Amino acid sequence: MLNPKKLRADIAAIAAKLKTRGFVLDVTQFAALEQQRKQLQTDLQDLQSQRNAHAKSVGMAKGKGLDITDLLAQNELLGEALKNKESEFESVQTALNTFLAAIPNVPSDTVPMGHSEADNQVVRTWGEPSQFSFPAKDHVELGAMQHFMDFATAVKLTKSRFVVLHGPLANLHRALTQFMLDLHSTQHGYAEICVPFIVNADSLFGTGQLPKFAEDQFKLAGDEDLYLIPTSEVPVTNLVRDAIVEQALPLKYVCHSPCFRSEAGSYGKDTRGMIRQHQFEKVELVQIVEAEKSYQALEDLTQCAEKVLQLLELPYRLMSLCTADIGFSAAKTYDLEVWLPGQACYREISSCSNMEDFQARRMSARWRNPATGKPELVHTLNGSALAIGRTLVAVMENYQDEDGHIQIPKVLQPYMNGVKII
Repeated sequence: MLNPKKLRADIAAIAAKLKTRGFVLDVTQFAALEQQRKQLQTDLQDLQSQRNAHAKSVGMAKGKGLDITDLLAQNELLGEALKNKESEFESVQTALNTFLAAIPNVPSDTVPMGHSEADNQVVRTWGEPSQFSFPAKDHVELGAMQHFMDFATAVKLTKSRFVVLHGPLANLHRALTQFMLDLHSTQHGYAEICVPFIVNADSLFGTGQLPKFAEDQFKLAGDEDLYLIPTSEVPVTNLVRDAIVEQALPLKYVCHSPCFRSEAGSYGKDTRGMIRQHQFEKVELVQIVEAEKSYQALEDLTQCAEKVLQLLELPYRLMSLCTADIGFSAAKTYDLEVWLPGQACYREISSCSNMEDFQARRMSARWRNPATGKPELVHTLNGSALAIGRTLVAVMENYQDEDGHIQIPKVLQPYMNGVKII
């Protein structure tokens, strides 16, 4: 959520920045709500002053032994008027909060301007796209050749956009997970954490999935507002919701979890294979940092995600997303795109974002600055390191041979009990 004080101070500048990401800020509506809020606040202060003064009059009259029946009646009227005015103020404040909750984050000045993903900028590349002496197969063909990847049975069990992995591919999926967790927890300084895979609406609001992306969530049936997590970013970041962190920052967490998304807005994109599914797994990195250090933290977090691809020897490129392509809560985002020979293109495998204080304001997440002793909003960051299913796809396609066998990357062989090929 944006700082309302900044909106009041220079709404035109913020509206101009939001326009670069395709969001039109209703300046007129904000001005109207602000005018109502200010007037009601003034009215409340006047009524409270009148009531306080009247209470003193009642006390003085009572002390003199005078009849205070009329004064008490007037006091009751003032109390009723104050109660009604407080109700009006709360209604306007709720409307204002609803208005603010729908506004995306303001892009950082370092985010490239653009109108679509075509305007994203390449920051750097690593490795050369894999070349084969035979026509490269995609992961669906490779999985079918050895009967280790089964989409038809998944449709029978659930519906489309799910998969059943068998034998060596299931082992490879697990090996990738363990490798990533070990790397981040032992070499990159992240504390491993296991969190619930079901969260409440407050948690989804805190990180920005609600209310805007309600259709993309899997909501549980029943009276409670409970949802399957779309990413472990949600429960992990919400660890600091409604809290003042007393310990030293940064807090760095790594979490493996399933992710559940309805893909309501995908409109049939990437329906083939494992690229875009309703259920998938990720190893997620989350950092809670002080404001002045969040952009260096973004670079560090992104490099941790890159290290996974480098150790797996998978060619990739790092993209800086343009203003039109960054996510709702993000101030700046890097995407890692891995080379997929079966599709002859780069595909996203990780997004690493700095949310600045956008999520912290929604969550009321603060830390106590030891220099001042005062609570300050934290900055939050997160990134996939990596999406496990897409990493599996990348390994399959980049390590294939002409017969459809998959070589196991050297760094994964210890996790596969020494198996070198499947």
